[in-house]
Amino acid sequence: GNIIGSGIFISPKGVLEHTGSVGLALIIWVLGGGVAALGSLCYAELGVTIPKSGGDYSYVTEIFGGLAGFLLLWSAVLIMYPTSLAVISLTFSNYVLQPVFPNCIPPYNASRILSMVCLLLLTWVNSSSVRWATRIQDIFTAGKLLALALIIIVGFIQIFKGNYEELTPSNAFNFWMTPSVGHLALAFLQGSFAFSGWNFLNYVTEELVDPRRQNLPRAIFISIPLVTFVYTFTNIAYFTAMSPQELLSSNAVAVTFGEKLLGYFSWVMPVSVALSTFGGINGYLFTSSRLCFSGAREGHLPSLLAMIHVKHCTPIPALLVCCLATLIIMLVGDTYTLINYVSFINYLCYGVTIIGLIVLRWKKPKIFRPIKVNLLIPITYLAFWAFLLIFSLYSEPVVCGVGLIIILTGVPVFFLGVYWRNKPKCV
Repeated sequence: GNIIGSGIFISPKGVLEHTGSVGLALIIWVLGGGVAALGSLCYAELGVTIPKSGGDYSYVTEIFGGLAGFLLLWSAVLIMYPTSLAVISLTFSNYVLQPVFPNCIPPYNASRILSMVCLLLLTWVNSSSVRWATRIQDIFTAGKLLALALIIIVGFIQIFKGNYEELTPSNAFNFWMTPSVGHLALAFLQGSFAFSGWNFLNYVTEELVDPRRQNLPRAIFISIPLVTFVYTFTNIAYFTAMSPQELLSSNAVAVTFGEKLLGYFSWVMPVSVALSTFGGINGYLFTSSRLCFSGAREGHLPSLLAMIHVKHCTPIPALLVCCLATLIIMLVGDTYTLINYVSFINYLCYGVTIIGLIVLRWKKPKIFRPIKVNLLIPITYLAFWAFLLIFSLYSEPVVCGVGLIIILTGVPVFFLGVYWRNKPKCV
C-alpha cells in the first residue's frame, strides 16, 4: 500500500528518457524491483533482530550511536516525510480537480486547499483508530491494484490483437540516444522512486502481530515480487498503446493510456491515480508518526511526542507534528525542488542502515537472529548503492551538496538539545 503511490504513474517517463530505448527501460524496472528485494531482505533481518518501531532510525541509533541516529531522524522529520507527503497530497488534489478544470491547470489556491483538507482528514482518521487507518490502507491498496490490473489486462488484449510493434526486440532495443553510466544511474533513481516505501513496515514492527516468525518476512516476500510484476507489466501495457515519443510527451502516462484505449471509461485513470495517492498519504502519515514517536522515546525529540492516547492507542502528538510540518512545507516550500534533495537523503539513509547490518554481524555475532541473510545480499546492495551515490554526486553535485548540508544542520541541534544534559529548563 505504501509502495504503490504516484510513482508508477509518473516515473515511466523519467526512466525511458534516461535509458533511450523501450527494452532497456523495462530491464531497469525489473532490476529496480530486484534491488528493492535485496534491500528488504536486509531490513527483514534487522527488523527481527532489533524488533523496535522506527525502522532505519532505530537500527542506526542501536548500531552507530545517538548522533548518527539523530541526523537520520532530523532529516526525515524536517524534510523527507513532510516533503513526500506534500508532493503526494498535491498530486491527489491535481487529479481530483482535473475534471473540474479540463482545459487548464487547476488553480494554485484550489489545489493547496484540497491538499490540506485531505491531509487533515487523514490525520484525524489516524488519530482516532489504528484499525481505521489500516482498513483505509487495505481498501485503497486493493483499488490501486485493480486500476493497474485494468491497465495490464487492456495491454494483454492489445498484444493479442497484434499491437506490440514497440516490444519486438528490433524496435525495443532501437536506441535514439546512447545512454551514459550517469544516465543509467538517473534512470535507476527514477525507477527507485516508484519502489520507495519497501522499508515502511519496519517503522511499525512493535504493532505487528508475531513480526519475528511470520508477518514481517511474509509481507516482504509477497509484496516486492508482486509490485515488480505489476510495475513491469504496466510498462509493457503502456507501450502497446503509445510510442516512446508519445509517452515522453505525456505529463500523465496513465491518463494518456486511458484516453487512447478506454474511450468512455477513460475517467477511470485519473480516479485511480487519486485513489492511489490518497492511500499513499495515509501510509506516509501512519509511518512518519511512528518515527517521531520512536525518536521521542529515545530522548531525541520532546517527550510529548512519545505519548499515546489512553483510549485510542494512537500517537496523536506525533501525528499532529507530522501534519503541521507538511502544512508548512505546502505553504512556503517549492516541493518539487525539495523532492530532489529527498531522493538523495533517502538513498544515503538506506545505505548507512545496510552498512549497519554488516557492522552488527561483526560487533554482536551471537545475538539471536530469527532471519539471517547471506552476506552477499547486503554487499550486492551496497555495491549498487555506491554506484548510484557516486554518479548522483557527479551528475547533480548541487542537489547532493544541499542534501548533505540539510543533514549536517542537525549536528549543532544534537549537541544543544540532546548531548548537553545539564542545560537550564528554559533551553
